[in-house]
Amino acid sequence: MTKKVLDRRIPRTRAMLQQALNSLIPKKGYEAITIKDICEAANVGRSTFYAHYTSKDDLKRSGFEPLRKLLIDRQREALATARGDRSRSLGFSLTMFEHARDHRDHYRALVGSRGGTVSLGSIRKILSDLVRGELAATVDKNSADAIPRELIVQYVVGAYMAVMRWWLDGGAKLPPPRIDAMFRRLATQGILRVCS
Repeated sequence: MTKKVLDRRIPRTRAMLQQALNSLIPKKGYEAITIKDICEAANVGRSTFYAHYTSKDDLKRSGFEPLRKLLIDRQREALATARGDRSRSLGFSLTMFEHARDHRDHYRALVGSRGGTVSLGSIRKILSDLVRGELAATVDKNSADAIPRELIVQYVVGAYMAVMRWWLDGGAKLPPPRIDAMFRRLATQGILRVCS
């Protein structure tokens, strides 16, 4: 019984710490936030914070776990319904654009700060893992002119991150389904085919 109660407190405490950090970012900016600020906003002690996280950056990175799970689910659904065609390649893309649009105020508060670096690095890692997994079954490693899988991963993720930043910096005026369709078309058909 005691173990179950303790187990329930862990996610609740982590959620409170995450919420505290996220509420402080627009008010103070990521750089100015201290562990003390987070603990006060979450109404927990420093020892509680350090029982769960090693640093503010560690707390920020952990906040991307629900997004990672959501993107994995969306990609699986897209690939399962694709039935052999590549029309739903990069199935995480639309969900990521929707998430970015829904959190664009948070993005603006993080741009140019250490928090932005941590956030974009976390997103880049999540997307790299997704693309790497999707390519595992499709890249022919035995061909003499094969492009290394990791080069493809870095190319696709780098392009995605650049498009997402361009879109957010421009105010996310295009709806997520439209920017998603344009990105996936460029990524899967290539620039020469799209522009000709």
